[in-house]
Amino acid sequence: MSSAEPGRGEHLVLPGILTEDQAIRTVAGILAVQRPDGAIPWFRGHHLDPWDHVEAAMALDAAGEHEAAALAYAWLAAHQNDDGSWYAAYQDGESGQLPCEKHRETNFCAYPAVGVWHHYLATGDDTFLDAMWPVVRSATEYVLRLARPGGQIGWKREADGTPVNDALLTGCSSVYHALRCALALAAEREEPQPGWELAAGALGHAVRAHPERFLDKSRYSMDWYYPVLGGALTGADAKSRIEEGWDTFVVPGLGVRCVVPNPWVTGGESCELALALWVMGESGRALDILRSVRHLRDTDGMYWTGYVFEGDKAFWPRERTTWTAASLLLAVAALGGDEATTAVFGGERLPRGIEPDCCGENGRRG
Repeated sequence: MSSAEPGRGEHLVLPGILTEDQAIRTVAGILAVQRPDGAIPWFRGHHLDPWDHVEAAMALDAAGEHEAAALAYAWLAAHQNDDGSWYAAYQDGESGQLPCEKHRETNFCAYPAVGVWHHYLATGDDTFLDAMWPVVRSATEYVLRLARPGGQIGWKREADGTPVNDALLTGCSSVYHALRCALALAAEREEPQPGWELAAGALGHAVRAHPERFLDKSRYSMDWYYPVLGGALTGADAKSRIEEGWDTFVVPGLGVRCVVPNPWVTGGESCELALALWVMGESGRALDILRSVRHLRDTDGMYWTGYVFEGDKAFWPRERTTWTAASLLLAVAALGGDEATTAVFGGERLPRGIEPDCCGENGRRG
């Protein structure tokens, strides 16, 4: 595993948000948690989930720590189940990570495609792509086996294999982004995947136009901004959605609520909203959100998960997670113009799939 070296933070300098020294400390904090086999748990002794593991690996790539990121993807390849999935959680331990939650979430299983595409754009490593393409292909097929007739993707399979067909808007918005990255990987490999194109188009349409196909989780801020961050909502539709929920979820000077009406702001949601604002072209408001979460930064460069701003007025829970730090670094990387990060989240060059036609005619390829 590589270690943070002087100069590793220059990619992540953003005036008023991160200095080079601060960025180096944050990257070093993630590297200190990473296990020798590449696993990146939330923090030592807690657990790893595949989605947050990938987010942390992407942050390492944005920081120029490509060897450590590649090791994280090697961990994924080594722990993939035969059906293409990963378990929802793996308990961190000195002798390795054993599954501790054996259901398999589609959102978690789709997201490695985003990280693999990001790493390939950051490094141009064809050997890495050759090794990880079968992993992404198998994971994507696992996810699409839970697709519903309306385009939405069922949430998970239980440990015994029973499908849960209820769909989550946040999860499906993330899956939509992942399918577009999987299609980009397929194009790079010159291996067309027409079934994925149809699935991506149908899923994007469901996210944009059919809220009734998803469980109502509108109390959660992720359901508010994720259709924008995942790329399903763009332009005026994205602007309208963000404006509609702004006063509900944003606490001026402190960040973004995780769930209303709880008086709790969280770093991860705040940084993801900043990234969504950048995607919309609103870098000024994105910077304001990132400034608002500076109070979550600890002296070691890591970030507290959240802060309760009424009553005890305390950091809660008492944990500083790799994924919170990673979300901050990725938002900074996008605002700072990191090429791989802007390509993956900006989405202009990502395929959109084939959208269904309301009148039953041929779909539209995006």
